[in-house]
Amino acid sequence: MAALNPYLSFRDQARTAMTFYQGVFGGDLQISTFGEFEGMAQDPAERDLVMHAQLTTPDGFVLMGSDTPRMLPYAAPAGMAVSVSGDDEGRLQGFWDALADGGTVTLPFEPPPWGGRFGMLSDRFDVPWMVAVNAPS
Repeated sequence: MAALNPYLSFRDQARTAMTFYQGVFGGDLQISTFGEFEGMAQDPAERDLVMHAQLTTPDGFVLMGSDTPRMLPYAAPAGMAVSVSGDDEGRLQGFWDALADGGTVTLPFEPPPWGGRFGMLSDRFDVPWMVAVNAPS
């Protein structure tokens, strides 16, 4: 069995972002820092940065993330979005509301021509999201 999981990169915000996503989606958040592993923190000031974080939610989502050390180039997410979809409109509305708090809505969470509900936003960490309620069959 294989899994496809979003892995988000941040510059000094991974802990705050992943804790925020835990508040949005619930679940168990595991965080490891660069300082926990011998030789991983090239700069002593980056010992507390997140080397790897994994959020496993009650809905079965697995979202991962880390900080990008200063010695490596960093680019904000572009040309992609994390998509959350399903049939539970109330639950998805809750995700939408939480992700939109402090973010920028690019397409309101409304009924699209194909049915259901759909919206796009960038959250407070500039991560692009798409939220969709499936159209009734």
